[in-house]
Amino acid sequence: MTFAHSLALQLGKVYDKTEDKLYGLTRLAKWHEKVRQSGFKAFNTISRSIQAHYKTIVNYFDNRSTNASAESFNAKIKAFRRQFRGVRSVEFFLFRLSKLYA
Repeated sequence: MTFAHSLALQLGKVYDKTEDKLYGLTRLAKWHEKVRQSGFKAFNTISRSIQAHYKTIVNYFDNRSTNASAESFNAKIKAFRRQFRGVRSVEFFLFRLSKLYA
């Protein structure tokens, strides 16, 4: 197993094994430090995202829920909107959207 793969697995374990917000924050900070020391540029984006949004990210540990379903639905709406770019009637657009995704 490569060190990069190990880093990815360690991040997953933070979310799988941690149930306390403060402990989760500590584990994320330690993971971030490992990424920084490793020099792997592939992890820079996720590391910066965690650093920038850690206050909302650690809320996951309160009730172990995410906004993934809302993000998925939003992506479906955007894809639908791209497909029907020429639709002029907002009412028709909303009608079709409700029939497909309701």
